[in-house]
Amino acid sequence: MKRNIILLSLVFLPFIFFTACEKEDTDKGTLNLSITDAPIDTDEIEKVFITISEIHYHTSGNNWAVFEDFEGPKKIDLLELTRGESKFLGSFEMEAGHYTQLRFMLDAPVLNTDPVSNPGCYLEFKDGTITALFVPSGFETGYKAVGAFRVPINGSVNVTADFDVRKSVVEAGITGKYILNPTIRLVVDDQAGQIAGGVSNIPDEAGVVIYAYEEGTYNDSEADDPAVEEPRFPNAVTSDMVDEDGSYHLAFLAPGVYDLVVTKVNNEGEFQDVLGVVEDVTVESRKTTNLQINIEEL
Repeated sequence: MKRNIILLSLVFLPFIFFTACEKEDTDKGTLNLSITDAPIDTDEIEKVFITISEIHYHTSGNNWAVFEDFEGPKKIDLLELTRGESKFLGSFEMEAGHYTQLRFMLDAPVLNTDPVSNPGCYLEFKDGTITALFVPSGFETGYKAVGAFRVPINGSVNVTADFDVRKSVVEAGITGKYILNPTIRLVVDDQAGQIAGGVSNIPDEAGVVIYAYEEGTYNDSEADDPAVEEPRFPNAVTSDMVDEDGSYHLAFLAPGVYDLVVTKVNNEGEFQDVLGVVEDVTVESRKTTNLQINIEEL
């Protein structure tokens, strides 16, 4: 009898070991991560460079883990990634489950530290000059990207981090320095939609910037002069400057209903006035909502 028990154990041990390994393997999934941007509303800045040194993901409690497979540092011009364009950052294996935050570690100079040599984050202007992008905080703690996504067991999810440079790059008071205070949202690609179309009857010698707000969240105070180191229209989800052909493109929007705030800017991209609001624009997953805007009808 004892001999039989030993034999049975030898038979089932490989099965038990295989099952345990199989369960461990299938507890994993893959995050395919990309980055995109909403354009800055000024004509003076031509390029916005950031350098990503590491990417972290939020785990249980208040803990963070590092994506060891991220091939950094990675230097990116955010202004090349507007109107639905994106850059692939990598595929990362992680525990399957629900996540709400990532964290980007950036190679950027700390505010009020001199001298600055070869910063990883900087602006390039149309006249060819370059200036560093400083960080008021976050050099050691990183910048959080917020948005829910689920990594499936033995599967993958495609997520895009929308780095809104319009909100992220601001002047530091009267110092002449620019600071980086990133606003980053996470969007699951196969759940996102977009709004695109044309704008007619644009006033002479003027430009137009369109801001997308979640339904009912816009109020007139959003257009007021912002506080120091804060952007105008702070609660806009995304924005786009109407191009020379009169077209606009608001990409990577979660499904829902939006209000579009149509604004007038001067030749330097500086805000002049709110021309009107287009309400109740519906966005569906993986679809483009085509919307033509006639400024005379606003």
